[in-house]
Amino acid sequence: MEIQTAITLLTIIVSILSGLLIVILAVFIAILLKLRKLASKVDNVLQNVAQASEWLVPAKVFGQIVTLFRK
Repeated sequence: MEIQTAITLLTIIVSILSGLLIVILAVFIAILLKLRKLASKVDNVLQNVAQASEWLVPAKVFGQIVTLFRK
C-alpha cells in the first residue's frame, strides 16, 4: 500500500511540474514576441533619425534647393 501511495504522489508531482513547465515556456515565448515588436519599433525610429540627420547635411539641403530651381 505504501508503494502505491508513493507512485500516486510522484505521478501528481510530475503532472504539476509538466504543467508548470508548459506555462513557463508560454510566458517566455510571449515575452520574446513582445521584445521582437519593440526591437522592430526601435529599428523604425533609428531609420527615421538617420533619414532626418541626412537632411541636416548642408550639401544635401543646397543640392535639393538647386534641383528645385532647375525645374
